[in-house]
Amino acid sequence: MNKTVHSVCSVYDGHSVCFTSLEYPFYHSSNPTLVDGVSDPILTLAGPILAYWSLSFFFHYLDSSHWKWLEKYRIHESAEVQSKNRVTPSQVVWAVIFQQVVQTALGIWWISDHSDGDHVKGMHHVAGYLAPVLMKTFGSEKLLSTLAYSFYWWVIPTAQLFFAMFIIDTWQYFLHRAMHVNKWLYRHFHSWHHRLYVPYAYGALYNHPVEGFLLDSLGAIIAESTTGMNSRQALLLFVISTLKTVDDHCGYRLPFDPLQVVTSNNADYHDIHHQVVGIKSNFSQPFFIHWDAILGTRMTRQQLELRKRRA
Repeated sequence: MNKTVHSVCSVYDGHSVCFTSLEYPFYHSSNPTLVDGVSDPILTLAGPILAYWSLSFFFHYLDSSHWKWLEKYRIHESAEVQSKNRVTPSQVVWAVIFQQVVQTALGIWWISDHSDGDHVKGMHHVAGYLAPVLMKTFGSEKLLSTLAYSFYWWVIPTAQLFFAMFIIDTWQYFLHRAMHVNKWLYRHFHSWHHRLYVPYAYGALYNHPVEGFLLDSLGAIIAESTTGMNSRQALLLFVISTLKTVDDHCGYRLPFDPLQVVTSNNADYHDIHHQVVGIKSNFSQPFFIHWDAILGTRMTRQQLELRKRRA
């Protein structure tokens, strides 16, 4: 089916700048839905669940493979999972499923269907902000249209994504830290998660239901609404944060894992927090470690081993 192509021109300081509805970057799909027959809001809710169990099953497969070459990448020996954890795998699975049901119900209530907006109007809106400076300084229609296009399709979405990550990191750091500082909060809520002394991938969302709602679900809603994301942007954010959370609990130091390479907040970093000596450190999750570094709660593996020897 041929799509209607429309072009809109505006005049800025005597110069005409035009944008057409065909000016899309490679990542954009103009289809009504990303997946035929599935609305974008439903996909936004299903995507993180599929990502969670897909990556979890991958790491579970590694755990069950007994490949010798993997041993050098394990943070803990396999036997420690059975000997030190205080919750059974089946209890973990059912708790995670319950949390995902709650998240889905909350998402159905919260996430609305953002239609594919008028991008031509959006680019002109951005151009209107840039024009007073660019047209007076350079007087170039081409430069204005190029920068407006770049800002609309690349700079603004990237800023939204990283600002949303910052909000999630900030929300989780301070709430997570509070649940360790306050003994009542720790005993009644956060101690559930620390029954996993030796973390594994599908235990990433093993939390008390109240903590799961406050730490994960509410934090994601705040990030998505504050940054003004549409449902497709929210899908990307939620899938990335889910994959990152699972990977942070996988139990492996993998040099070829991109999720562990791009940031210092990885499986080894978070594993320190699950140890007795490091339990009051490394609160940051899931993306970056800036709050730990700024507020003095960061602990390295070398510091952990030194404290263990002293103890």
